[in-house]
Amino acid sequence: MAEYETHSYDVLVIGAGGAGLRAAIEAANAGVTVGLVCKSLLGKAHTVMAEGGVAAALANTDERDSWQTHFADTMRGGQYLSNWRMVEHHAREAPARVRELEAWGAVFDRTPDGRILQRNFGGHKYPRLAHVGDRTGLEIIRTLQDHVIFQQVEVNMECTVVSLLRDGDRVTGALAYDRERGRFKMYSAGAVVLATGGTGRAYRITSNSWEYTGDGQSLAYNAGAALQDMEFVQFHPTGMVWPPSVRGILVTEGVRGEGGILVNNQGHRFMFDDIPENYRSQTADNEEEGWRYTQGDKNSRRPPELLTRDHVARCIMREVREGRGSPHGGVFLDISWISSKLPDAEAHIKRKLPSMYHQFKQLADIDITKEPMEVGPTTHYAMGGIRVDGDTQMTTVSGLFAAGECAAGLHGANRLGGNSLSDLLVFGKRAGEHAAIFAKQNPAVAAKPEAVDAIVNYALEPFGRNSDNTEGPYQIQHDLQGMMQDNVGIVRREAEMQHALEALAGLRERAASVAVPGNREFNPGWHTALDLANLLTISEAITRSALERKESRGGHFRDDYPAKDEAFAHFNIVVSRGTNGEMNVSRVPLPEIREDLKQIIEEEK
Repeated sequence: MAEYETHSYDVLVIGAGGAGLRAAIEAANAGVTVGLVCKSLLGKAHTVMAEGGVAAALANTDERDSWQTHFADTMRGGQYLSNWRMVEHHAREAPARVRELEAWGAVFDRTPDGRILQRNFGGHKYPRLAHVGDRTGLEIIRTLQDHVIFQQVEVNMECTVVSLLRDGDRVTGALAYDRERGRFKMYSAGAVVLATGGTGRAYRITSNSWEYTGDGQSLAYNAGAALQDMEFVQFHPTGMVWPPSVRGILVTEGVRGEGGILVNNQGHRFMFDDIPENYRSQTADNEEEGWRYTQGDKNSRRPPELLTRDHVARCIMREVREGRGSPHGGVFLDISWISSKLPDAEAHIKRKLPSMYHQFKQLADIDITKEPMEVGPTTHYAMGGIRVDGDTQMTTVSGLFAAGECAAGLHGANRLGGNSLSDLLVFGKRAGEHAAIFAKQNPAVAAKPEAVDAIVNYALEPFGRNSDNTEGPYQIQHDLQGMMQDNVGIVRREAEMQHALEALAGLRERAASVAVPGNREFNPGWHTALDLANLLTISEAITRSALERKESRGGHFRDDYPAKDEAFAHFNIVVSRGTNGEMNVSRVPLPEIREDLKQIIEEEK
């Protein structure tokens, strides 16, 4: 029999970013025991990387804002494929979640009269992002971590979950291993909340760090849960492109929200050349009007740099492909030009964008107050993920909940900037609340020893193979990332995605025979070998879903089907595991939206 530690909780939360921490806090507040497992160190989550702000209709900067407008903006940004119930909850509850953070000690930037300051962001009709300079995510994580410590939540750091445990049709825990020593840990739980983040490491150029290998999505899929909207991958328009060591690192949309402009190698502000018809009435006609908008002029319209991220990313790629890009394959993002508008521009930039200033100064030796940045699209966010109930966040498997980036529904075809942080807060709370209710009614069940043994044996298989005759896991991961970047990236085509499916089958064969030398202690090769299974699963889900959607919509752009197709506007593409392990793809109709919400959308148009 395998050796492993045993732990038992009412609620087990997997992932310690904003969604996981908020879920743990809410579950603990409900009076149940809570365990928190995270793949890396506490505090090293992508929530920290969210720099621009948290979207909530506080109406502090513009009194015309409301939850109704936020609802309509999010539905429009998601191309009306979002779960309308989730969008409603999000728009209504985000202000309360932000004020709650403030009560717990979060320090936001302030208006002159002391209210939380809000800034403009792409796709939002009014200034809506509450922020802390460009370090908003860091402040949110700091606040949530401080609060979770007092809830007596037991934290298990540097643990990777290999598999969820089931009892019949219900999830009852998870088996993980300690990354430092390689010792296995078995967690029994009445309910499990997945909050593991995104899938960016399936691509070569990404803002995501090493942990983001689609673990939660793959764990849920293998446990029988459905995935949804996996074709919608957000490529953030602005990531660093030089030097190579930092390629893909995020450059916050806050730079554009504070007046930064995009220009090509001819000095032309190309975003004015391609404004979608449905956004034309909201977009500035000239440079001066766009500048006034970023400075809070309520009578001006937003600059084209603040259009939705999918549109800006494609415009940048057009400039690069047509030979008007920067020397290193991007374009120029210039905030230094505002020195002609503000007498204290240098101090203003350093005050508003301190992280960006230091990031470029230290990593690229560029002073953004004096010279432009080189930027280009980077794989940033997964709109798709685990299919959940719009009220409870329960997945299609009993006892399993999901929140944050690993869950689908809120963002539809495209996420608006700033909605990710309010997503974590609103649905992290809801997931923790309903997981606690479920756990009280369904106590933890001990796993069957033979089930645990089978998972342990699977995890140890790479050590039993002859390393002289097989390749290591790093080359396979590298080849997978390059293949996905080239074939299922920003611009997609049928033949290339069919090639990707064939390549994935070959990569899966290679991964099945990968061997790792040494032992379980301090063995990153072993960790990478286990991550490969998750990356292959979510890469196949992305590719099959993208093949199924024969149109262009939001974050999914097909060169062979460049227009929207009304026939694809009324369903989500759902991926599920077949009885023989095959991946099934189906079209699930969107539920009918409530009449009062339809009216809001019409009025906001």
